[in-house]
Amino acid sequence: MSASDAPRSVLVLDAMCLNHFARIDRLDVLRDLLVGDECCTTYVVLDEIRAGVATHPDLQAALELEWISPVRLESITELECFVAWADRIGAGEHNVGEASVFAVAELRRATAITDDRTATRVARTFGVEVHGTVWLLARACRDGKLTVTAAGNLVDMLSATGMRLPCTGPEFPSWACQHGLL
Repeated sequence: MSASDAPRSVLVLDAMCLNHFARIDRLDVLRDLLVGDECCTTYVVLDEIRAGVATHPDLQAALELEWISPVRLESITELECFVAWADRIGAGEHNVGEASVFAVAELRRATAITDDRTATRVARTFGVEVHGTVWLLARACRDGKLTVTAAGNLVDMLSATGMRLPCTGPEFPSWACQHGLL
């Protein structure tokens, strides 16, 4: 692979982003926003999504994405890293997906994508690069892949499914500018 073929970023996606883009039937848009990036998630995250299919059948599409590589944590080093992250974020029944995402991000020197604000603060404390969906949308705006209006519309669509985002669609431009994203 030449330098020009290298991915722009390696992104490890948590369930929340995949879940809500599936629920608004816009996984195609998410894929287009991430063209040029190497995208992966963990089998733990896929299991979390699979558990929600009975309630939200549209989540099945998130399990069938060919552009996201599933990662299994199986070596002793990988499992130790996962356990450390589970301890750091207090994963019990919840946050296991985030722990797996942070473990893969740490091991691969990748960027974790999650919208869990508490888990994000912990990950940043331990040196993992982590961002959320609004960061992805703002990056797409900067790259010319998405207009600010379209990003705001996506924010509102995602929020309508119950996704907790730091701003509304109309607030997106000013919020993103205030946080140095645009």
